[in-house]
Amino acid sequence: MTNTALRDPAFTDAVITEAIRWTEQSGPLDDAQALRTAASRTTDPHRQVTERALLLGERIGLQPELARARQWAPWVLIGLSALIVIAGLGLAGNVVGGGERHINVIVALASLLGLHALTLVLWLAGLWLPLGSFSTASLGWIWLSLTARVAGGKRGQAPVLVRAATGLLSRARLLPWAFGLVSHGIWSLSFAVVLAAMLFALAFRSYTLSWETTILEPEFFVHAVQALGWAPAKLGFPVPDAATVMAAPGSPGSVNAAGQRTWALWLTGCILVYGFLPRLVLTLLSGAILHSRRKALQPDWREPYYRKLLARFAAMAPAAIVDADPGRLRSATPSGLPASELHDALFVLGFELPPDMPWPPAALPAAIAAQAQRIDGSAPARRAVLDQLARIHPRTVLMVCHAASSPDRGTERFLRELLAHCGECRLWLADSPGADATQRWLDWLRDTGLERVAASERLEAALPESAIAP
Repeated sequence: MTNTALRDPAFTDAVITEAIRWTEQSGPLDDAQALRTAASRTTDPHRQVTERALLLGERIGLQPELARARQWAPWVLIGLSALIVIAGLGLAGNVVGGGERHINVIVALASLLGLHALTLVLWLAGLWLPLGSFSTASLGWIWLSLTARVAGGKRGQAPVLVRAATGLLSRARLLPWAFGLVSHGIWSLSFAVVLAAMLFALAFRSYTLSWETTILEPEFFVHAVQALGWAPAKLGFPVPDAATVMAAPGSPGSVNAAGQRTWALWLTGCILVYGFLPRLVLTLLSGAILHSRRKALQPDWREPYYRKLLARFAAMAPAAIVDADPGRLRSATPSGLPASELHDALFVLGFELPPDMPWPPAALPAAIAAQAQRIDGSAPARRAVLDQLARIHPRTVLMVCHAASSPDRGTERFLRELLAHCGECRLWLADSPGADATQRWLDWLRDTGLERVAASERLEAALPESAIAP
């Protein structure tokens, strides 16, 4: 996982969603308000689950800690890279910094490529074998762990965020590539510095390069040098021939200057081909694979945890708009009472509002709010309101509806009954989740022949001018 991935909004949302899932393994969080808010923001079920997680994450501090991780991640990466580069310079110094200026090429090659070869083999094994220890031994895992510790401290939410992030990467089979991007990048930088240091030393100081042995046959070194030099030779690096190799086992002084130059370029070519280039290619490959498969970094919506949440959101979904009765002609818009029968009054009525919605709304002027009524939509409640209106005959009835709900034939009948006892009827679509919800009501009013009922998501637009005049 790179800092770029940390900043990807889709991946960040997925990490928070998974972190909430792991958090609720120890007990569900109080999510009543989060459920309602998430349901009002979008109609996409998966996005509703994500919105709920984001709301809960803000409450328990997940987003602030992830933001701190974004800030610290590049600095931790720079620090870790600096340590590896310093270690690489130490190895290069051991190779070319000896007081006698004598380099045993086989020992130098083993010291510079040994740990690199071991970690590379472990990383390659981790691509095919489900062995988590291979991943946790990588520089990528060390970087992630250090970032989490620095960002969250000992009591933060770092463990659950790390578990969520690595879980998403593992499910998408991207964990080795994510950690590999960091590891290979650091190794590439280290080898680049080592090569630069070695080339500088070999270019401006005189060294004697040879090999030594006590128990091995000289032919072994001839074959080893030829085999290791095959790949560098493809890039133009020279390979010491058998005569050059055999010329100086234990008597470096007998090796001529041309042979020394061949040895130096052979050693440099081996480090370049077997160290720097593989790590550079794997860095680019890891980045490309992460970029091409980033859309797979999503929670597993088939998990029982997510299925339960999706079912809860489905139960909250409003009923679909009910079309007009089959075969019934579209009713004409009621004209309302004549002006001579009206009283200059405003009647405010809350109709089928959610139980948790405050009443009267705080936005209503105090004088109007004191007279506001609220009904649950039952037949007795409707009848009582209509009887009251038959006595008052107000000039305007303002009916307050929940914008996220969907109107039906019962709403249509009640509006027509209201219009028979007042001069005009207006709709305030409270708590609108967006323009789509408002447009749905406007389309419904048009389709049912109630165009003269003015509807708005803004209270100022729904109230008559006389009610908001100073």
